[in-house]
Amino acid sequence: MSTPALISVCLIGYGEAGKILAQGLSATGRCTVSAYDILLHDAVAAQTMHEAASAAGVRLCADSVSAIADADVIISAVTASAAREVAVQTAASIRPGQFFLDINSVSPALKQESFALLTRRRALYVEAAVMASIPPYGIAVPMMLGGPHAAEFMALMATSGMKMTHASPDIGLASAIKMCRSVMIKGLEALTVESMFTARHYGVEQEVLASLAETFPGIDWQHQADYLVSRVVQHGRRRAAEMREVAHTVGDAGLTPWLSSAIAERQDWLADQVLAGIVDKQEKSWREVADRIAAVSATATDIKVSKKTA
Repeated sequence: MSTPALISVCLIGYGEAGKILAQGLSATGRCTVSAYDILLHDAVAAQTMHEAASAAGVRLCADSVSAIADADVIISAVTASAAREVAVQTAASIRPGQFFLDINSVSPALKQESFALLTRRRALYVEAAVMASIPPYGIAVPMMLGGPHAAEFMALMATSGMKMTHASPDIGLASAIKMCRSVMIKGLEALTVESMFTARHYGVEQEVLASLAETFPGIDWQHQADYLVSRVVQHGRRRAAEMREVAHTVGDAGLTPWLSSAIAERQDWLADQVLAGIVDKQEKSWREVADRIAAVSATATDIKVSKKTA
């Protein structure tokens, strides 16, 4: 029997998701994997990426054109705010018959726009909605696929270790499911930040957590609060960008996206604390995060009071 040909896969975006997917695909022995990320032009970020790529057997490319040149499959795994630009740039050099798997968390309308753009170049666009956090699952993270080429893509990647289900032949349905889910998931994160940090300020977090445990006994709220806040600490900026896409989705449904917009603001707020160096990005304890922010806020208040009384 002849050995099946290797599948050439290119990741556009080599952040957390891109690294995990690239490593998983490379480890199967069924794929050759290359990647490109705009941060490869940043010396500090590039060093970390080269180390990860070397360990995973992934080839990093100097630009997106060379990265996708020989790829059978192109996976777009960038932030929501960069998804449109990547689709436009890729359309300029993509070849007929290349698969373009769009796993970005964006609105159905943007997926439909990207589909139309890449289909004009006779590329095989496949919509994907990632339905869980990638790190715990790795390459086996559940994905819902959509579009007329989804079944063909699933057949090609059947031995890749990817966990795929076919949602619809229409573009936008899988993303609609993802966006509606994100209102709840990212909303729960933002609610936890706001509830727990306020409870910490008043010294009543134990009572609040105990009350939540009584109302929702199936959830370990002590552990869950740490987990939910840590996800915002690590990925708040990306989550805020996704929630703005959710807001577009809600607006397209005829509703004013008051909550989705507010969730984006709270996610951005905590990302700002990380960017300012107030919070360590690797912090796992929500109490530590709340205390660090409160300490800085208290210092700022003291300075303001001192100026007024001087």
